[in-house]
Amino acid sequence: MTSRKLLAAVLAGSLVAVSACGSGFDDDKSTTQQSAGPADLQIMIASSGDAETKAVQAAAAEWASGSGNKATIIPAQDIVQQLGQGLAGSNPPDVFYVDAARFADYASVGALDPYAQGLAGSDAFLPNLRQSFTYDGKLYCLPKDTSTLALQINTGLWQKAGLTDADVPTTWDQLRATAEKIKAKGITPLAIGDTRDRIGAFLVQAGGWWVSPDGKQATADTPQNEQALTYVQGLLKDGLAKYPKALDAGWAGEAFGKGKVAMTIEGNWIKGALSADFPDIKYKVVELPAGPKGKGTLSFTQCWGIAAKSKFKQQAVAFVQAMTTADEQLGFAKAFGVMPSRQDAQASYQQQYPDDAPFVAGARYAQGPVNAPKMDSVLADLDAGLQGLQNGDPKAVLQRFDKNAKSALGG
Repeated sequence: MTSRKLLAAVLAGSLVAVSACGSGFDDDKSTTQQSAGPADLQIMIASSGDAETKAVQAAAAEWASGSGNKATIIPAQDIVQQLGQGLAGSNPPDVFYVDAARFADYASVGALDPYAQGLAGSDAFLPNLRQSFTYDGKLYCLPKDTSTLALQINTGLWQKAGLTDADVPTTWDQLRATAEKIKAKGITPLAIGDTRDRIGAFLVQAGGWWVSPDGKQATADTPQNEQALTYVQGLLKDGLAKYPKALDAGWAGEAFGKGKVAMTIEGNWIKGALSADFPDIKYKVVELPAGPKGKGTLSFTQCWGIAAKSKFKQQAVAFVQAMTTADEQLGFAKAFGVMPSRQDAQASYQQQYPDDAPFVAGARYAQGPVNAPKMDSVLADLDAGLQGLQNGDPKAVLQRFDKNAKSALGG
């Protein structure tokens, strides 16, 4: 939470400056002198590791060589802090990663150029990912990749519990029934993360969500969301699911990798983690069980943002377009394990990585994060409520979120 608070402080400071001097990001955007000559693009990324850094550096070097521009990749140590400071100053990076969970904070203060609005080819990207980077009706930036949640099954523990493929759960009722069979054999059935980034999938499956699609209204206190939290609470109370801390694990994937549970709910990043830390575990992946309103999962994505103050917007857009071709996205997928955000690259990706089919399927119906500014403290409070869900009051958690969110959104 430290970095999130810092971003809020930086952005709040920029808003104070706007009110004090009568100009801000939007005004700067219209007066920033654009350069038509060769650009020296500064590109800040939040890299997942050496593989991603090297892949982006290679792609940027190839683009620069072919276009006559320069492109310098800056792997950020703390992109929230560094980007917040850069955007609040006079010389931000031209292009940078923007996490969907942070996007509205940047867009709401005019820090981003809405280059993707009306951009030819933007409809090639998955609609739900485009929605994650839409603010006040404008598509600001192109999603660079995506990840989704699915259900991982430890095949060894599955067999030990006497289960077969017929027991793979496809509905909430089946998930509970299967979990009861597993528990009866002395095995913990399910590990699930204790935040909105995992539990939120159940809200989608019940037909609900925390906020309205445009991010302007709090919508947590509904029968659908209460049904979802009550279902999860029942799993926790009956020992059919446990949070990682109850399993002496830092995250659900660790508990799964250590063989402490038969199932977990995680994203496609779990592949790399299990391969690196628990290479002997045998498992398979299926789509999350459907709820009362059907299938539902969560997406996690970033976009290629362009600074409103960039002097090289035309060249920056060309760079982003080069980084988001189908071929380039498939190359990034091979290099560091992300899934393409383009619809026309999904089929090729699934052919190359057939075991990822459940993640790919989920990308088409996944729900993105809360897309609204000034929500950090509200979401942190929500997570605190969810962490106490086992012995808490689901309706009270939802009502508290709505009260806090209405205050933040109304402000």
